[in-house]
Amino acid sequence: MKITALIPARLNSSRFNGKLMMDLCGKPIITRTYDAVLSSNLFSSVIVVTQDNEIHKEITSNNGNSILIEKDYNSGTDRIADACAKLETDIIVNIQGDEPFIDQSSLEKLVNIFKNDSRNEINYASLMKLMNNEKDINNPNNVKVAVDNNDFAINFSRKPISSITTLSQEVFYKHIGVYGYRKDSLMSFTKLSPTKLEMIEKIEALRIIESGFKIKMAETLSESIGIDTKEDLSKAIEIWDNK
Repeated sequence: MKITALIPARLNSSRFNGKLMMDLCGKPIITRTYDAVLSSNLFSSVIVVTQDNEIHKEITSNNGNSILIEKDYNSGTDRIADACAKLETDIIVNIQGDEPFIDQSSLEKLVNIFKNDSRNEINYASLMKLMNNEKDINNPNNVKVAVDNNDFAINFSRKPISSITTLSQEVFYKHIGVYGYRKDSLMSFTKLSPTKLEMIEKIEALRIIESGFKIKMAETLSESIGIDTKEDLSKAIEIWDNK
């Protein structure tokens, strides 16, 4: 089974423009993310997908793999689907470019969903983390996921939605936005029209569920630190310096 990690990357960002080329203790954020994914040793190849020459040159000048695409897409999923069409691979793992702290254990849990799927019945997969803090549960910036007894997602929302364990306990899970897809399922997904709930909630995963497909979720104990603001970058620098 050939598993490829694709990292969609663009310079323009509504919240923090140019952030992927910002310095994080000696290297740009996008390079730190690429290095973190590469060092996991879980993938046949790791590739940055971008329409920006500056990012492309940064990766390739350091002997990394990057695909330069022509079209400027609105979503990272569409960006990697463009690149995926030209690749020979079975599984795609989609990792955001501002995740320099992404850890091996989380990625391994996602990859293992497909490795353990002997019947090839799972087409989409993602990650979730248990939330215990009421403030986090009520924070609309944290996307919540509810799952069934087999850990398939049944709903995503920015509002508090819970899952019920086999012991009848109410639990809340945060959706961690790292996705895995079979190649043909990724290509099919990008041909689907945005759905009503997706547009209301602004959660791309809802398109999969509303279109009648399933997403297998794996629980992770760790949570990466994304960089969406200058304040996030300052925190990231402090954390990196203390590693």
